[in-house]
Amino acid sequence: MNRLHPLLYEEVVDRALREDIGRGDLSTEATIPPDRLARARIVAKAQGILAGIDVAAYAFRRMDPALQLEVVVHDGEAVAPGDDVLRIRGAARAILSAERVALNFLQRLSGIATAASQAVRAAQGTRAIIVDTRKTTPGLRVLEKYAVRVGGGRNHRFGLDDAVMIKENHIAVAGGITQAVQAARAYLGHMHKIQVEVETLAQVEEAVAAGADAILLDNMDLETMAEAVRLVAGRAIVEASGGIRPENVADVARTGVDVISLGWLTHSAPALDLSLLVTVERA
Repeated sequence: MNRLHPLLYEEVVDRALREDIGRGDLSTEATIPPDRLARARIVAKAQGILAGIDVAAYAFRRMDPALQLEVVVHDGEAVAPGDDVLRIRGAARAILSAERVALNFLQRLSGIATAASQAVRAAQGTRAIIVDTRKTTPGLRVLEKYAVRVGGGRNHRFGLDDAVMIKENHIAVAGGITQAVQAARAYLGHMHKIQVEVETLAQVEEAVAAGADAILLDNMDLETMAEAVRLVAGRAIVEASGGIRPENVADVARTGVDVISLGWLTHSAPALDLSLLVTVERA
């Protein structure tokens, strides 16, 4: 798993710290002497897959570059209740002021990675791969899609400029699937592929005949999905999407689809329970 380049998260963490601290951390400044030192550790309170440790570490270092940090668990590794994830030593004020932002990122990304890992396990033994969608938190797409990869999933398109997906409303405005595919093919360069979202078996046949490279089966029941796979017969990549959650991933995978996309991974995965425990540093 490649680590996130700092340029991909520094700005968003800085913005989160500004949002949280505002004109100053009144609670910490009012109760903690500026020279007070402390030790702290982020501890897992649930089982899962860790993601975002560099992001959390940056939040602490941004508050005070002199803080000493020890990463105990790296992205992609499993944690269990009671496991230390990150250890910190230094100015107590900096540790306490960065706590919430660091935990927000680490819990959110680890929750996504954990959910992705569960979905990948559910699809094992089939040809289906697990991918995310564009249903991400505004401003956090790069981080959330990274977390999906940490959990063993793969990424769908990152944005509207990344790939062509002809959806229901495109089809309606363009005048039909065939017209939309023909227009897209005439507009695009030779490196681009075209995916078409369909809701019926008749649309599956039309999309394949029009030359679509990938077919997205939107909110189909299992029997219809399996029939769609048989109709396509390897002439295009078949993706299932819509209404898919961890509990029905295995059933969808067994229909023979190539790809399963889950918006749930980034819009509904529960945060992994983590907490920061602090003790005073004794001289």
